[in-house]
Amino acid sequence: MEHVADLRAAVSAAALKLHALSDRSALRSAPGKWSAREIIGHLVDSATNNYERFIRAQTEDHFTVTGYSQEDWVRIGRYQDANWDDLVTLWRTFNLQIARVMEATPEAALSRRLTGSNAVTLQELMVDYVRHLKHHLAQISADDQTAKTTQVADSPKG
Repeated sequence: MEHVADLRAAVSAAALKLHALSDRSALRSAPGKWSAREIIGHLVDSATNNYERFIRAQTEDHFTVTGYSQEDWVRIGRYQDANWDDLVTLWRTFNLQIARVMEATPEAALSRRLTGSNAVTLQELMVDYVRHLKHHLAQISADDQTAKTTQVADSPKG
């Protein structure tokens, strides 16, 4: 189960880097874009929804994957106002639990077809979850690099 090791490695590698963002986590790379706090909040929401999917897909004979209103969840979650260290800790801990669930998923359940807008297997859903998480972690890293470059470029010359 390569995706389980991939999830654990991504979470482990990102946690320290995320904590180091500190106050920069509230900055937005552009108007209308999510800050790192909101992206990690979105990943907590994604974890919440997918955790339920991973469990229910193993316990229900005919499980249908449904979406959720991501923008509303982020807004209602008020992640922009959250304590950054608490938010990163929540994200990290929840994803380690998801890795345990993924790791313990029986082989027969992994090939179970799920219904919904995209008919996928449980394994495909799990792999996509890890891909989605890594995509957003890369987005945070890129946004932070842009902010650092802009900050240096905007600094007064001494």
